[in-house]
Amino acid sequence: MPVVKVNGADLDVVKAGAGRDLVLLHSLLTDRSAFDLVVPALTKTRRLWLVNLPGYGASAPAGPDVEDYADRIAGLFASLRLPKQTDVLGNGFGGFISIALAARHGDKFDRLVVADALAAFPEPAKQPLKTLADKVAQEGMAGALDIAIRRMFPEAFIAAHPQIVAERKRALEKADAASFRTACLALAKLDFAPILGRIRNPALVLVGAKDQTTPPALARELAAQTPGAKFLEIPDCGHCPQIEKPQAFVEAVNAFLPH
Repeated sequence: MPVVKVNGADLDVVKAGAGRDLVLLHSLLTDRSAFDLVVPALTKTRRLWLVNLPGYGASAPAGPDVEDYADRIAGLFASLRLPKQTDVLGNGFGGFISIALAARHGDKFDRLVVADALAAFPEPAKQPLKTLADKVAQEGMAGALDIAIRRMFPEAFIAAHPQIVAERKRALEKADAASFRTACLALAKLDFAPILGRIRNPALVLVGAKDQTTPPALARELAAQTPGAKFLEIPDCGHCPQIEKPQAFVEAVNAFLPH
């Protein structure tokens, strides 16, 4: 399992394909295997760097804020000697990290794709994150699995794809419970509204039309507040378009990112 040292901390990364570099950052509710369905298509024209975020795989835990995760990823660019022409794509938690990365370290990479994230969670949406953190503190990752699946996928998708649901539960169960709890609390307290104006990277905000975790209306607001950002809604899709709608996901990415 490849491990890269970033400022003395382990970061679990695998490389696939050849071409223009693209760093992929996964959701809180998955590990990097969430991108497995789109890797074959994306590697036709790109060199992918699939990161297991802190607390997943062999990656060491990070600090208590999303900015700490972003700084860890920024260090990865130096460790891998990635060129300025590298692009970044984040889904869910990875999307939040990529926003902070662009605001703090946008000079290190080129284009940004944010899939299913927002500037800040409204107050009513913060409590489920805190509740999830408490449940994991009490029960370990087993306490998060059913909740996570319903945050990832619409009910119709869950009913129609039991094998994918089981696969996602197996992957999430391996996450470090303390890191997962830290990430839940980091999401509950973040507010990116004051920093979005700093972003100069060409950006695309994607969202699933049926995403109840990061709703389309709030994703649209994120795009509107990010200078020059484009917005695209994927029909009949929840929080993880690379799993639910891999073809639409790849088409959107390829249309926006240079080859």
